[in-house]
Amino acid sequence: MAHDEQTPLPQDHSPDHGHDHGHDHGSERGPVADASVRIARVSDAPAVGLVQAVVYREAYAGTLGEQVLAQFEPRAFANAWRESLTNAPSRDHVLLVACAGEQVVGLAAVGPSSDPDGQEIAELLVLAVHPEARRQGHGSRLLHAAVDTARGRDRHVLAAWVLATDDHTRAFLTAAGLDTDGAHRERVVDAEGSTAREVRLSAGLAPEAE
Repeated sequence: MAHDEQTPLPQDHSPDHGHDHGHDHGSERGPVADASVRIARVSDAPAVGLVQAVVYREAYAGTLGEQVLAQFEPRAFANAWRESLTNAPSRDHVLLVACAGEQVVGLAAVGPSSDPDGQEIAELLVLAVHPEARRQGHGSRLLHAAVDTARGRDRHVLAAWVLATDDHTRAFLTAAGLDTDGAHRERVVDAEGSTAREVRLSAGLAPEAE
């Protein structure tokens, strides 16, 4: 799971509390009819909040206590996304959603990096796919759309912060072309001050061929 150092603790339910998990490692089940990725609308907030709550509870089950996990509520996430979609923090903050038909089944958030060396970096703040929609290519489509979004905002690097122990996410991102770049940090993950070590993965974004 990727993390944005500047985002609040999990109990604050901020939409840019970055994660990269719930990816689907390709499309072992085969493509889904009418699968697509698009920019999110304000009306998507409830569905996005539901996906994020389900994925966060699953991803943090081994890291956070039950009291903190219980605060990952769909309504809280939905309210935060509704506000963010209505009043975006900047033009560089973009929320993408993966759809199976009309149903939102995944999300990816891209924003400017807050890292000291992040002037040309777009950060993948969130990448999540509902457990029931995995293995259908949604994660890969979201990641490709995130790359296109970063390029469109003249960013030359895409980066994501990942828990050092999260081998699955690292494998997914590495297979997609990102790799550890030497940056690491300790992130506070609960109100008691517990920390988790994170590493940054990144990849240069080549200009699109004309």
